[in-house]
Amino acid sequence: MPKQIPFIIANEGCERFSFYGMRNILTVFLMTSLLLSIPEELRKGEAKNVFHTFVIGVYFFPLLGGWLADRVFGKYNTILWLSLVYCAGHACLAMFEHNMTGFYTGLFLIALGSGGIKPLVASFIGDQFDQTNRSLAQKVFDAFYWIINFGSFFASLLMPVFLKHFGASVAFGIPGILMFIATFVFWLGRKKYVRVEPVSNDPHAFLVVIRSAILSQGATRTQSRPGLWLTFLGFALSIAGLFFIPQIGVVAALCSALVLVMGFGGVGAWMQLERVRGIHPDEAIDGVRNVLRLLVLFALITPFWSLFDQKASTWVLQADHMTKPEWFQSSMMQALNPALVMILIPFNNFVLYPLLARGGVKVTALRRMGTGIAATGLAWIVVGGLQLEIDGGDPITIVWQIIPYALMTFGEVLVSATGLEFAYSQAPISMKGVITSFWYLSVTVGNLWVLLANSSVKGEAVTAYIQSLGLSVTAFQMFFFAGFCLCAAGLFAMYARNYRMLDNYRQA
Repeated sequence: MPKQIPFIIANEGCERFSFYGMRNILTVFLMTSLLLSIPEELRKGEAKNVFHTFVIGVYFFPLLGGWLADRVFGKYNTILWLSLVYCAGHACLAMFEHNMTGFYTGLFLIALGSGGIKPLVASFIGDQFDQTNRSLAQKVFDAFYWIINFGSFFASLLMPVFLKHFGASVAFGIPGILMFIATFVFWLGRKKYVRVEPVSNDPHAFLVVIRSAILSQGATRTQSRPGLWLTFLGFALSIAGLFFIPQIGVVAALCSALVLVMGFGGVGAWMQLERVRGIHPDEAIDGVRNVLRLLVLFALITPFWSLFDQKASTWVLQADHMTKPEWFQSSMMQALNPALVMILIPFNNFVLYPLLARGGVKVTALRRMGTGIAATGLAWIVVGGLQLEIDGGDPITIVWQIIPYALMTFGEVLVSATGLEFAYSQAPISMKGVITSFWYLSVTVGNLWVLLANSSVKGEAVTAYIQSLGLSVTAFQMFFFAGFCLCAAGLFAMYARNYRMLDNYRQA
């Protein structure tokens, strides 16, 4: 095992405590303090919008961090510098608890810092391995994910208590201290790390090949260019989407525009990619095609994230209407998620997977992820059933939320923990940071689904239709998201059957 790994793992544990420490009390703080000037009937929706807009930012900035690391500064420098930005964001939250502008500035800096380093720490771990010891990499990625949840568990348990008894400045300040410790620990290992140098001015880089394919007129220079027109359509739709800024917000609208351009541009490039053989080497063209195949898988995972991240918003708000001990805060229930992760990761690796292997079932990364998406859909059927009981006026204990938490956490371990190593192994050597950032971009798209769903139910026609079904808006959305996720699981399974696995670890 590479000796530098403990520095990265310890850094991640402290950083995750800092992130989840502030994230898991954010909705409660918004509802009880920062948004008190908003009418009570609108406050819940506004708190959810602020929360999911922040999450969108966190998982959008990996694109910037991945590009800076792969093309300009390298992973180590980018992680270190953005970690300092991250620390500044925590300081803003602690200092501006009563100032909306200052507080939102802090959220922006945390989104930039946390999002920017998010794909890099995972891929930086992968860089410490090569073809000779890559069998250890999956174990380290599991340990990496375990330590994430170790930090998240204590943050979820303690920060609501600190918020209640010591106020927002302390509750947001403690995560800031942990982030400073994380940065210092990472810096301590600086002389031990394997550093893969950035590749700049590559004439056959991913985006260069994509651009060549979209603009190519073919060998005869007279062929039609459907890929180009499709890309133009993506740009047109993205511009049209900006008119929805009043409904979903600036951040969500801009991210939606980017996703449309990337989606239509990617399909357009795929259609014309063979035209640039001879202009670019076969290795570069095949690499682009493999990346585009990978991005389809990432797109099919987005419904999982739209459900998973609502445990910190929708599920917390549901818990407010459930019976519980007086000392227990609704947001403390989230501590159950990382606690279950810490149990399920070793259980799966040492009990479940070996048991399935002895039964003749091959547990591949893609099978894990498809099963995880389906398990998450089932969790939301259960939580929708709980909502029906609440809407019916029956008192229901918060203990019942353990069932959906267990199902969704099982899905999380199969999707998220597996996906980190999967994304790294499938990425070309020169694109490790960018591809891992695309993995995290799927979280952004998942949260976009949430904002779009929240926006759609505000219309009178949709609300009237939901009422005609005898359901509350909340229950209807829960069952809608469950069906959305189960459909995605089916599509993922069908697409995964023809996906060709790659092994892109560096040579020793």
